[in-house]
Amino acid sequence: MLMGVIADDFTGASDIGVTLAKGLAGEGGMKTALYMGTPGNAALPDIEAGVIALKSRSLPAAEAVAQSLAACEWLLAQGCCQIVFKYCSTFDSTPAGNIGPVAEALANRLGARGVVVCPAFPDMGRTLYQGHLFVGSSPLNESGMEHHPLTPMTDPDIRRVLAAQSENPPGFISWQQVQSGSASVRDALLAQAEEGRCLVVTDSITNADLVTLGAACDEARLITGGSAIAQGLPHNFIARGDAQGNVPQRVGVQGKGAILVGSCSRMTLRQIARHAAGHAVLQIDAEDLLLGKVSRETLLDFIEQNQHRAPLITTSGDVSSVSVLQERYGREKVANAIEDFFATLAVALADAGVKRLVVGGGETSGAVVKGLQLGSVVIGAEISTGVPALLAMRNAQPMALALKSGNFGSEDFFNRAFQTLAP
Repeated sequence: MLMGVIADDFTGASDIGVTLAKGLAGEGGMKTALYMGTPGNAALPDIEAGVIALKSRSLPAAEAVAQSLAACEWLLAQGCCQIVFKYCSTFDSTPAGNIGPVAEALANRLGARGVVVCPAFPDMGRTLYQGHLFVGSSPLNESGMEHHPLTPMTDPDIRRVLAAQSENPPGFISWQQVQSGSASVRDALLAQAEEGRCLVVTDSITNADLVTLGAACDEARLITGGSAIAQGLPHNFIARGDAQGNVPQRVGVQGKGAILVGSCSRMTLRQIARHAAGHAVLQIDAEDLLLGKVSRETLLDFIEQNQHRAPLITTSGDVSSVSVLQERYGREKVANAIEDFFATLAVALADAGVKRLVVGGGETSGAVVKGLQLGSVVIGAEISTGVPALLAMRNAQPMALALKSGNFGSEDFFNRAFQTLAP
């Protein structure tokens, strides 16, 4: 294994996994495996890049650091010479972490300084300019992310956000410096390291900027960013002859399917509304979950009877209704109830013969994958930007999945993914 990735959630892990697997256009990527948690066994010898999916984004910082360091040790034991810490392209975190604490802990373990911090994902409208993160034309704190139920983002200045989470003040490389080319960026990172800067916020507006950063980090022990930071990284290994160039294959499995959605993002709510216009949608009141009023048999019957209508079950609601529930029952209790619901429902569906699962939301995806006890998956071709088809084995039977981050995908994503996962 040449490169290792530590992702702080499951949708982000599949996102960066397909980015590494496909590489640059016309060149191919790296043979990539996606592991659901830190494995207990060694990787297969032909794997060039390993992505470990953790569910550490919303954990207490000390737990997130411990899990990330354990993942790092396993990756190093497989032979990785470069580690990537992957977080959300909207820098989802709180003043206590977890991006800063995890990034600094990994840097200390690897002896790295002048480490790139770049959440930009231009294809999804996330750009970083003068240290400020934008979602489309809106600054981060006006993009809807300021209402996130677990990690509300109220400051678009990533330097300030990171400084609040870190022991040392971050450095900064502007977009103008990035335009000077990879050699200039490499020199700037070295200069920041010599000044004692551990983490360096680095502007990026276009995919070409991210490829420049990838070339500048050719020999870096640690890189941090959103999944798009990995665009140019396979090229470094392919150019040296260490990797051969991989092309991800289409994934399709025969059998029943279901769509499970827990995200409350603006895009997800639009996607649900679009799906409801022509397909089967069952809305579950989150308060009913808390009060034990939801019948599993009703849910299973809904999925069974609506296979021809791409059945979708959701707990998603508008921000105001979620806030009312959180005030009444507590944020953690509401989040745990929803995650437990989807975890147990996914298992029940799989036991009932469902072979295709489309999941909307990072926390929901993590709950589903943990509930199904999937150890690793094969990364297939992209369904939509940043969302690959995944092939898993459960009880010796194939299962196809798509794990979608809340804001990813077009408005017709759910039906398109449901159909794409079929043979």
